Amino acid sequence: MKKNFFLAAGLLFSMSTQAQIFDIIKSAVKDKTGVDLNVPVKNNSTNTTTTTTTAGHANNSSTNIGSLTSTQISSGLKEALSMGVTDGVKKLAITDGFFKNEAVKILMPEKLRKIDTTLRSIGMGSLADEGVKLLNRAAEDAVTEAAPIFTNAITSMTITDAKNILLGNNNAATSYLQGKTQSQLFSAFQPKVKASLGKVGADTLWKNLISKYNTFTGQSVTTDLNEYVTTETINGVFKMVADKESGIRNTPAMRTTSILQKVFGAQDGK
Repeated sequence: MKKNFFLAAGLLFSMSTQAQIFDIIKSAVKDKTGVDLNVPVKNNSTNTTTTTTTAGHANNSSTNIGSLTSTQISSGLKEALSMGVTDGVKKLAITDGFFKNEAVKILMPEKLRKIDTTLRSIGMGSLADEGVKLLNRAAEDAVTEAAPIFTNAITSMTITDAKNILLGNNNAATSYLQGKTQSQLFSAFQPKVKASLGKVGADTLWKNLISKYNTFTGQSVTTDLNEYVTTETINGVFKMVADKESGIRNTPAMRTTSILQKVFGAQDGK
């Protein structure tokens, strides 16, 4: 009888110990993985997992955008634009910044392209090439005028502007900047471009080119190089800013500051 009693007691102790150990294991699993072994797994595991994942993604996207303060959104957009302008102007305002960048290179004005063809046909192609190079040199010299105008527009961006831009397309910030600065840029650039055309000798060369063409063909071709180069310089700046903005929006590695990472990281799931 005693033997049976001790055997039963030992069995109960063993079962109790195993239960305690199992409870410890379940607790550890839940702490490490979040899985509760006490909750039975449903049969339709595939559907449940899919639904949970989808809902979780949607909630994360909403939470990410919603977790940003208005100040953070505004700061992130202003920083992205400032980087785009600084980077763009820096790359354009050097020798060959326009001339050897096919995305922004200023070509022969459309009205003067027949001059290019004619000059090449009579063995004066090098003169036509020099004319195009000097147009780009004038743009490279003038482009630094853009920076202070852009800075003023970026500084005046409102909270509402910033929120709309964040949820906009790849070049929403650039479009905003263009709308705010286009007329100011043109007014500021024109005298600078005119001076730059004279500084690099483009105006004199083009007067000679047009004169030679008119004498050779008996025609009278004129064009406003100042207006043309001004417009093309501005277009080049906005192209560079748009490329930078698109990169920051779509390439996490280009988000080189904490505010860019936070704001545009939230935008990823919009």
